[in-house]
Amino acid sequence: MEKRAVIGISTGLITDDGGIFPGYRRIYVNEDYINAVLAAGGVPVMVPMNGDREALAAVVDKLDALLITGGDDIDPIRYGEEPHRGLGKVVPERDSYDFTLYELARERHLPILGVCRGFQLINVAEGGSLYQDLGERSGEVLKHSQGHSPRLATHTVNIRPDSKFASILGVTEHRVNSFHHQTVKKVGTPFTEVATAPDGVTEAVELPGDDFLIAVQWHPEMLESVDPVMRKLWQAFIAAGQQYRAAKN
Repeated sequence: MEKRAVIGISTGLITDDGGIFPGYRRIYVNEDYINAVLAAGGVPVMVPMNGDREALAAVVDKLDALLITGGDDIDPIRYGEEPHRGLGKVVPERDSYDFTLYELARERHLPILGVCRGFQLINVAEGGSLYQDLGERSGEVLKHSQGHSPRLATHTVNIRPDSKFASILGVTEHRVNSFHHQTVKKVGTPFTEVATAPDGVTEAVELPGDDFLIAVQWHPEMLESVDPVMRKLWQAFIAAGQQYRAAKN
């Protein structure tokens, strides 16, 4: 049987507030990411958060694709801004890790999927910027942090018909879940905006050309088990990893 694609999954940091080890640090990833990769036929591998570039490079060399997950806010120093009052928690260690991981994956032309914070990080890494809080945007803004029911789709996204993203999903409009208070201000130079919310918030970007690089603002891993359209995104991502694996072997 052909070997399955190995999908690296970025991890985050939790520090215990109480319990028997207050202040204890744990590296983690949400289970839905693991389940979504498995359901689409991939092999999930957590990439532990650390600052050793050589060690991260050794791991990335063994991957067939990279999934950059959600989490805390990105330090605005990364896109040349001072912190605004709406900024949430930042974890500079994770920023350094994620930016390094992304850079290593891009150098190797790995298929990449970014989710929520991962979407924002990829955009910043490619010269884009963020609204530190949705309240900074002018005009009417939808509720983008629904705060409950991860598998409930709450607002619509409009998908550019001529995009690779639309061809993957097979739709040009869809309802998605939403758990973010930051959003893209300036789209990174190499990307094409391929999905927006009705209020104009950027919801997805893709990289033109042959490399698979798609990033979305919502959480498709939470929808995979209940939404056949989101399942197609995971299947396309894993298929890209399988193609990468076949090409390098």
